[in-house]
Amino acid sequence: MAISATDVKALRERTGAGMMDCKRALQESDGDMEKAIEWLRKKGLQKVEKKAGRETKEGIIQHYIHSGSRLGVLVEINCETDFVARTDDFQSFAKDVAMHIAAAKPIAVIREEIPQSVIEKEREIYFAQVKEQGKPDQIAAKIVEGKLEKYYQETCLLEQSFVKDPGKTVLDYLNEMIAKLGENMSIRRFVRFQLGE
Repeated sequence: MAISATDVKALRERTGAGMMDCKRALQESDGDMEKAIEWLRKKGLQKVEKKAGRETKEGIIQHYIHSGSRLGVLVEINCETDFVARTDDFQSFAKDVAMHIAAAKPIAVIREEIPQSVIEKEREIYFAQVKEQGKPDQIAAKIVEGKLEKYYQETCLLEQSFVKDPGKTVLDYLNEMIAKLGENMSIRRFVRFQLGE
């Protein structure tokens, strides 16, 4: 099937993938734009998995100060090389993440960073709520686990819905950038300051 340059350009604009990757994706999916996007995403995730073990010792510390100077964020984002850390795409990603942290108020990058004492306290509260509704222990335990999952999605940065595109998580956005920039990347740590807190 012949693929037009217009279709390749349109796919490239929607995904940010390279020209040759876009052309191949369209060929593999018989010109279907949505299938081509899916093909590129799968290919990107394979690239991400290959890069996952590589060290990330370069990067930047990005700041964001909300208007009025009453809210600020510092976030460390790492990559493999200083070259990538200086690219516009990487810098833009870092700014987006800093603004997301300001808006979404995560308490940890990943769920394993939340202290066990906090998790146990949440579990205790949820269990009391469920027991108050008169649920049997077996069902209560499942409901509590479901509530904990929701808690992680609301408080762990990588599991949160990305504020600029709620259809994907921050982890999805990070993986897209890894595929696009061709290097392993990680969000190492952050701190969020709010006046009076």
